Amino acid sequence: MGGPLLGAVTDRRGPRGVLVATVAVQALFWFGVPGMPYGVLLCAAFLGGLSMVPVQLVTRQAIAAVTTPGQRQAAFALESVQGEVAYLIGPSVVILGAATVAPGVVAWGVGALIAAGGLALAALNPPLRAAAEEGAGAAGRPPRREWLGAPMVAVLTMIFGTTTLLGGVDLAIIASLREAHQLSWAAVVVAVFGLASVAGGLSYGAQSRPLPGWLLLGLLGLATVPVGLAHDWPWLGVAVVGAGLLTGPTLAAMAHTVSWLAPAGARGAATGLQSAAHSAGFALGAPIVGVVIDAAAPAGGFAAAGLAGLAAALIGWLLSRRVPAADSASFVR
Repeated sequence: MGGPLLGAVTDRRGPRGVLVATVAVQALFWFGVPGMPYGVLLCAAFLGGLSMVPVQLVTRQAIAAVTTPGQRQAAFALESVQGEVAYLIGPSVVILGAATVAPGVVAWGVGALIAAGGLALAALNPPLRAAAEEGAGAAGRPPRREWLGAPMVAVLTMIFGTTTLLGGVDLAIIASLREAHQLSWAAVVVAVFGLASVAGGLSYGAQSRPLPGWLLLGLLGLATVPVGLAHDWPWLGVAVVGAGLLTGPTLAAMAHTVSWLAPAGARGAATGLQSAAHSAGFALGAPIVGVVIDAAAPAGGFAAAGLAGLAAALIGWLLSRRVPAADSASFVR
């Protein structure tokens, strides 16, 4: 919910004020986490979620502003790789810290890192529009109907499907290894998945031409469905490589497409919707796949995650086919 709101404010006010304000809220939230009763923590977490420091929102707009069209595929691929590296390192560091020092100290440390990163980005104050686009802000935000059409809805649907798939895969890995009594190897399998995604993202960024987002997501879904056939950790580690290699390119292609379709005056709102679709998929992916795992088996979790990706790819393809061929829709067709 917070992404579109912060994106709209960023379009009007610029990034620095939004970053400073959200850093202040996050600092208060994380400082108070250790002393909050559970009910209070739920309410505070909702408010904290509305005001997450919009790092991705700002950096993705800045990438679109400071790169040429020919550079953006590589730039967004690198941004996707950076996210995978953070995903590989961050949770492990936090879990290790919580196991060795007081969890409250870890919460303060997380808050301090968020504040430091947000303030550093505010100090940089990156440009969100290219020099040729500076007049877009003065001209006002373009009507939503001009940019939130079938192509943008297609890519937002595919972003939601991608993260639904990824959130489900994480849970299915845990469930499969728990059933095999090999849960201690989960970190290794997840690391293999993440490293494969990094390799795929770097390879995609080196290519000269983008691939359609619906094609990459469809292939990711197809590669995910049979992963559940692996029944112990070595084979599961091998099985997730194919899906991992397609994860980085899929995420990079989606970010690239949003930046291409969004006009400069509404890029913050569009990027905020991208963040919302991204977060919603992760939030819903695990519960949806969890229901399937409970009703069937861990292998069914991988199948459900893959089919969710395939369904989103099909919807994205159908929506993109409804508009005439044009430069603004070329990346989702």
